[in-house]
Amino acid sequence: MTERTPLDIAHGAMDIAPDDDAARLRFFERLADSELFLMLETEAEGDRIRPETFSVEDGQFVLAFDREDRLARFAGRPAPYAALSGRAITSMLAGQGIGLAVNPEVAPSSILIPAGAVDWLHETLGEGPSEVEHRITELLPPSGVPERLLSALDAKLATAGGLAHAAYLVEATYGSDGRGHVLGVIDAQPGAEPALARAVNEALTFSGIEAGSLDVAFFAASDPIAARLARVGLRFDLPQPEARAEVVRTAPGSDPDKPPILR
Repeated sequence: MTERTPLDIAHGAMDIAPDDDAARLRFFERLADSELFLMLETEAEGDRIRPETFSVEDGQFVLAFDREDRLARFAGRPAPYAALSGRAITSMLAGQGIGLAVNPEVAPSSILIPAGAVDWLHETLGEGPSEVEHRITELLPPSGVPERLLSALDAKLATAGGLAHAAYLVEATYGSDGRGHVLGVIDAQPGAEPALARAVNEALTFSGIEAGSLDVAFFAASDPIAARLARVGLRFDLPQPEARAEVVRTAPGSDPDKPPILR
């Protein structure tokens, strides 16, 4: 039995609960985050590609698969493709009147996403976070955070491996400006702040929580507030890239305990 992919799992959850808006949002989030293999008419020429398209009664569609073997099985022949994220493909298709066929006929997540839904996803992904300034006067453990938001944050931060060390969710008091929840990100890589803020914003958006808000702040591990975050916050660990082991090669015969092999 072929192992189900994250897209298969999200599609299955949406399929058994067609009236659940949160399940549908989670599917679109997985689609945006997934690496997809876009079937092409011909091999790419530099950064120029010509996607394979087909037309049905519902309109025109391009074909994308979340596994290379699924693309090969659908095509039945060697076929050129471009590996792109779901968000990149929706950005390319937005406003073109073209839909997205995902894993057609070859997976449990087979689905036709019409052009209107592609445009909606592109617009939703484009709604980035805004910058605000607050002075934090008190940090408290997070309270009343919906479980589906915690799950969405955990899944989203798992895709941001190497961009930061960890993150802490807390409730913060902003003096006379009230209070709200903050995700304090520790030791973000230089230049990664916008991507991390956008990822958190998407987790909130696709969790389906209406009128919710979540601030994101960035700190170094040496900042005094980092220790306070660790004391009261809910910790999220981001995957870290594996350190490459240094391979030391010695010349044959240079180690007296390992004489060279003679043939």
